[in-house]
Amino acid sequence: MLTLFSNAHNYTTSITVGYLGVDVDWWLWMTWLLWPLIVTFLLPLTIVLLFYITGVILYVYKLHRERLINAYENNFWDGAIKTVAALWDAHGWIWHGYELNGLENVPIDSPALLVYYHGAIPIDLYYMISRIYLIKAKLVHTVADHFLFKLPGWSIISEPLKVIPGTVQTCSDILKENNLLAISPGGVYEAQFGDRYYRLMWKKRFGFAKVAIDAKVPIIPVFTQNIREAFRCIGIGRRFWLRIYLWTRLPIVPIYGWFPVKLRTHIGKPIPYDPDLSAEDLQKKVASAIEELICQHQKVPGNILRALCERVYNPLNCSKKKT
Repeated sequence: MLTLFSNAHNYTTSITVGYLGVDVDWWLWMTWLLWPLIVTFLLPLTIVLLFYITGVILYVYKLHRERLINAYENNFWDGAIKTVAALWDAHGWIWHGYELNGLENVPIDSPALLVYYHGAIPIDLYYMISRIYLIKAKLVHTVADHFLFKLPGWSIISEPLKVIPGTVQTCSDILKENNLLAISPGGVYEAQFGDRYYRLMWKKRFGFAKVAIDAKVPIIPVFTQNIREAFRCIGIGRRFWLRIYLWTRLPIVPIYGWFPVKLRTHIGKPIPYDPDLSAEDLQKKVASAIEELICQHQKVPGNILRALCERVYNPLNCSKKKT
């Protein structure tokens, strides 16, 4: 009797589901098969969440300005920036096993221009700035693309963290005030259309070289190993995306990933100011220095699985120890 009832119940359920036009097994299978694809495209959106968490911390801090200003007379934002830096540094250590090599090349008491390779999302820049601030108590000013300043809530982040749209004159003035400044000549273009071969895509951009010459400061080359394996831009329809970018100047190429690959930022030796170098020659010299860092620390073409394995094993380091 119980068996008959159970069969009747299953039959009724099957009829109901069929009547509604829903195949439960099909939906379960499709969800299971597509889940990795869904996750790889949704994970990059979590970086937006981290940015807004940063904004909330800074906004709450600003609301209590009167209470906190006495505690940090020299630098009102110091406590908030340390909190935000600790948040990003912890995330980098947990998710990517983040390491920063060559920190001794970053000066504390003198200005310098840090020039870095731009990944699909420059998550490595946020980790590097946080680590430098926590260890050396030196805030790195950053040049960002103009579209970021149109995002809601961005001003509360850009003000204390010293993020600027950047012109040659404003960048030069910042350096002349004895600050550190980070810039990527490739910018959004390199971010969207770079690939796992890690070629620099600077075109004829040498504004950063003009800044360094005008401010008479050294340039420090920076590269992060596996940054292209953490985030990837889709390669399908490259010409289509390029046309849209040239028309809008907006980063519209879909991004997927945030894979927990090993990230190591390598800070190279400073390239000293040379009054005899033109902006074009200095650009070539800096590009060669970054390409050398890529050659030393990155296997090309990049591979996500290999980058994941480097969380526990780094053949590049092992080979160096043997020589």
